[in-house]
Amino acid sequence: MTKNVGTIDRIIRIVVGAALIAGFFLNPEAQYAWLYLIGIIPLATGLMSSCPVYSIFGMNTCQRK
Repeated sequence: MTKNVGTIDRIIRIVVGAALIAGFFLNPEAQYAWLYLIGIIPLATGLMSSCPVYSIFGMNTCQRK
């Protein structure tokens, strides 16, 4: 997969994804606690530096050398 997620975008994705997953473990009794697991998506795309949605729309926030 081609890298299409830039540094700032990547950091934001990792922080938001980790925060959502932490919310799942810190608040398991919440009525919709399973929604916190959506954090897996931004965390995974941030760690891989590749976003399938960006590929579909032809977007790229990664600086090229």
